[in-house]
Amino acid sequence: MSRAPDTTLFPPVQAPTGTTRLTAARAADYGTHQATFGRLPAHTDSDALLAALRDSGLEGRGGAGFPAWRKLAAVPARERARRRRVVVIGNAAEGEPLSQKDATLLLRSPHLVIDGLLTVAGALGTHSVYLYAQASVLEAVGRALAERADAAGIELREAAESFISGEASAVVNALAGREPVPQDRTVRLTESGLGGRPTLLHNVETLAHIALIARFGAAWFRSVGTKGDPGTRLVTVGSDGHPSTVLEVAGGSRIGDVLRFTGVDTGTLSAVLVGGYHGAWLPAYALEARLDRADLAGFGANPGAGILMGLGERRCPITVAAAVATYLAGETAGQCGPCVNGLPAMAAVLGRLARGDRDPGLPGEVRRLAAIVTGRGSCNHPDGTARFVLSTLTVFADDVAAHLAGHCRKDHR
Repeated sequence: MSRAPDTTLFPPVQAPTGTTRLTAARAADYGTHQATFGRLPAHTDSDALLAALRDSGLEGRGGAGFPAWRKLAAVPARERARRRRVVVIGNAAEGEPLSQKDATLLLRSPHLVIDGLLTVAGALGTHSVYLYAQASVLEAVGRALAERADAAGIELREAAESFISGEASAVVNALAGREPVPQDRTVRLTESGLGGRPTLLHNVETLAHIALIARFGAAWFRSVGTKGDPGTRLVTVGSDGHPSTVLEVAGGSRIGDVLRFTGVDTGTLSAVLVGGYHGAWLPAYALEARLDRADLAGFGANPGAGILMGLGERRCPITVAAAVATYLAGETAGQCGPCVNGLPAMAAVLGRLARGDRDPGLPGEVRRLAAIVTGRGSCNHPDGTARFVLSTLTVFADDVAAHLAGHCRKDHR
């Protein structure tokens, strides 16, 4: 395979403007990438990268929203100074069924992800770099890696096809040849992860943003979005009967605007699921809320992994939620009581309510079980599942009451 032209042939480029950043390149090949974004800057030391990430306000795009700079700062200074010890991992497991953003990014802009990996690895002085991705994108990412000599040390590994496969410790287990399930840890991965070495793991979208911040700076990153949610983010958007699509939007965009841009008729929705199966429902009357942590906090939601899935007003939300809860109960690691016993019990009670059981104690039993599993699991899977189920009871209280009265408010259950 031929190499891309020498980067010195490309003149300096202008930083992308507007909200088309991660998706600015018109093709996925390395030459187009360089012509669009310019060459990757020389290696930045860890302190300089840490300062740039802190000033940018970039939060992780994998779902937890942890500030990117804090992950780097969590690597002990002695380990950053020793160099070569740290392991860097790009995570594109994307086990969430509603999400398509990471796969889309790797197919459209693989070299931004590679640049992000090389930027972080260079700052830490390490050559132990992995990209953990779904089988559907491995071939395309492999071609991208083969296009450039500086990426020869990046190891591409196939991600497991399960909901919990993208949890950080599950990724480390998979790379170590163990079962890809979360590990109940008392020591942070940044202190002891893969092979007992300090391990820094970022979602691939986060890495792509890091690559751009390294080129164009923190102030440029903050030039779009809001103070609380600067920059852009990728979102997977869809609704009943409307195919999902991936958009790049400014942080803090109004949710209704994003939905309407994709052609969704928001007037036909009863709610939107924000953040996926571990997210929460946003009622239709609140669609002018912004896609940022502050605006969504009152609904128990956050941007999460950037998922907006509309629920049509003719669909029974209790039936939909029961199906999701049942799916999540089956996607556990089977390592702790809250997952093994609590989640199936909670899903079963919600299923009874969906099927028309008129026992008035069912909502209370769901809440009781949610309280029991929250904060007691080996990982965050019980917490996320409980959050989704409790959001269902709150946002669709009228539907719950209707089911307990022996009928469904929707035409189609």
